[in-house]
Amino acid sequence: MIQHIQNECGIKSFTSNPTVIYEDNTACIAQIKGGYIKGDRTKHIAPKLFSTHDLENDGTVDVKQIKSCDNPADLFTKSLAPKKFEELVHKIGMYRLRDIC
Repeated sequence: MIQHIQNECGIKSFTSNPTVIYEDNTACIAQIKGGYIKGDRTKHIAPKLFSTHDLENDGTVDVKQIKSCDNPADLFTKSLAPKKFEELVHKIGMYRLRDIC
């Protein structure tokens, strides 16, 4: 995705490495790596939504496991204890001005 945005903006990519997607859901990772598997639990999901599998197969993205407790995306999706919130905020490079001045 990042490479696509760079291409659309006319920015030359300095690397040909795949975009890394960190995922904390092991079932999701198995589904991405295994491709579209029609079963009782996935029959309601449109096959086009499994395009991430194709992107990983062609080397555009690389899906990697991350522990849920270390996932910075949880900042935006879950209610967190204040200490965990601060830890994840720092992981994405945000700091309070009073803490750095």
